[in-house]
Amino acid sequence: MSYSYMTLLPDRGFIEVSGRDACAFLHGLLTNDIERARPGDAVFAGLLTPQGKILFDFLIFVRDRQTYWIDCFRNQAEDLTKKLSLYKLRSQTEISDRSEDFAVGALWGDAPGEGRSAFLATFADPRYAPLGERFLIAHGHQHEEGLAASVVGDAAYHSHRIALAVPQGGLDYAYGDAFPHEACYDDLHGVDFKKGCYVGQEVVSRMHHKGIAKTRIVGVEARTPLEGGGVEISADGTPVGQLGSIDGTKGIAMVRLDRVEDAVRQGIPLFVGDVALTVRRPPWASYEVPSEGASF
Repeated sequence: MSYSYMTLLPDRGFIEVSGRDACAFLHGLLTNDIERARPGDAVFAGLLTPQGKILFDFLIFVRDRQTYWIDCFRNQAEDLTKKLSLYKLRSQTEISDRSEDFAVGALWGDAPGEGRSAFLATFADPRYAPLGERFLIAHGHQHEEGLAASVVGDAAYHSHRIALAVPQGGLDYAYGDAFPHEACYDDLHGVDFKKGCYVGQEVVSRMHHKGIAKTRIVGVEARTPLEGGGVEISADGTPVGQLGSIDGTKGIAMVRLDRVEDAVRQGIPLFVGDVALTVRRPPWASYEVPSEGASF
């Protein structure tokens, strides 16, 4: 695979989980099926509260059956390491924060390019193929050496992510508050509904089988540049959701689909502040997003 653009992602950290019991340890805790992932694969997964809310989420690269590299938020790496260690008990597993030693980056686009000798690993982003790939590299290496892709800033990657309406924890949903279905783990390959028990599994399974998830991720667009994430979206004074990541006139929001539908039915536009919004279904989503009437 070749890519047009590449960047380091300074907000990402690196945790290594290794040892004889590493696979079973992670499999028993996380939302996704770690046992089925083969060396060279990556999975998207979350660690939940017993009540089924997201505490952390991350991408996991399977180096081999005893070594797993976790691509997580750098500002959460220390807390995630401590949280995983609390569950370790007698498991033959080592958990270490390697964020000072290794960096995470992204590759995307479709221009010809070759050369990856500096990378420890590359893997397709398991959430949605058009996001591209992630790469792992030792700090200090010249990651662009021998690769034809244009080196850009991490803001360009987030513009790409926002255009695809792929949410990011901490920006588009709140850790400790959102359920996996609200963050669209079901459509972004972050949960396996057939695997055995994990922390919070009962709540996630019940929401899935009863189809009771009303809050979902949508793409939004305005005629003028959007300002500030975390701002309420309303329809005639009724809250319908919250704006998250923004990039110029485009953004990502978490909304109550039933309230958006009511606004559409009544021809009431959606606003964030005094800026009118139109909403759209993300290209990867299986759910419908009412949009006609809820626009400029």
